[in-house]
Amino acid sequence: MATERELHSDLPIPPGEYLEEVLEELGMSKAELARRMGRPATKISAIFKGEKAITPETAMQLEKVVGVPANIWLGLESEYRLALARQAEEEQIAKEIKLLTPFCYTDLARQGVVEKLSSRREKVLELQRFFGVASLLNVSSKGALRYQAAFRVGQAGKAATKPHAVASWLRMGEVLAERIDCAPFDPGKLENALDEIRAMTLQHPREFQQALRELLAACGVALVIVPHFPGTKAHGATFWLPEEKAVLMLTIRFKWADVFWFSLFHELGHILLHAGRRETIIENESFTAEQQTREDEADVFARELLVPSTSYRRFVEGGNFYPNSIAAFAREIGIDAGILVGRLQHDGHLPPQWGNKLRTRYEWKSEAADV
Repeated sequence: MATERELHSDLPIPPGEYLEEVLEELGMSKAELARRMGRPATKISAIFKGEKAITPETAMQLEKVVGVPANIWLGLESEYRLALARQAEEEQIAKEIKLLTPFCYTDLARQGVVEKLSSRREKVLELQRFFGVASLLNVSSKGALRYQAAFRVGQAGKAATKPHAVASWLRMGEVLAERIDCAPFDPGKLENALDEIRAMTLQHPREFQQALRELLAACGVALVIVPHFPGTKAHGATFWLPEEKAVLMLTIRFKWADVFWFSLFHELGHILLHAGRRETIIENESFTAEQQTREDEADVFARELLVPSTSYRRFVEGGNFYPNSIAAFAREIGIDAGILVGRLQHDGHLPPQWGNKLRTRYEWKSEAADV
């Protein structure tokens, strides 16, 4: 009687089918098998149907009664359960294919954080690996609160905010931040670096880009500049990684340099003012009342650093908003003139279309989170 055969198959074949073949060779009925094993016929019947697993105890009983080694039965059972699991996984993967677009797979591949693949099935598996989940349905409930925050944003924000896109955008920032070597977060060191960072507003990105990243990394802040994903409606985000690493994500969504610098100092405000909360903060259009209070605090922090209120009031009261006056005042306080234009436009002192020749636009230079 043969006791070995190829057992690997994509089709779930219950061990009971092989057991029936063995009984037929032995000329033994199922009822006789149950009596010899001292087991109720109903339980043995469930094994034949694959409804009940063969346990080590059952495998040893079968070895004694039919002569097939216990390890064969356990191997058959293991292969059967694994085949069932694979079948269920394929069914689940088929359902998750529809999530490839909401999770912005094409955008992620363009940034090099997931593989460029053609098979939709393989894309699902790659996206699961990217998030570190067994199923894409688990992203919203994963232990890392930043992904949950993405879905809360989608629920609380405007209809155009897409939580799956926000989650992918945050995860991309997390992946890139993990590659940045940072000192442990040091709030005092970061505060002392603010004036040096502010002076960089007068430089071109080619000059300040690497210096800014290195300066922040020395303070324990990983700066990650990433493209905007459709539907995220996010300007930036802050969150924390292990070993006291703060992550500051920015996107040049509108490309204006003054928006970039205000967003940078706004996020630094969150890191310095709200570090004790260790929460994920996503900058978009909708906030709870409690969140709005913290947003207002970060706004004040950024405004005061870029254009101190006492100097700003003096300039506004003068009422001279011609380009040469704006440029002269910007030089006086040591910032890029476009930042002052953006502030004047925001506060209603200049129409949106005025003074834009003094504003600068930043362009992406590479896919590796560069401006």
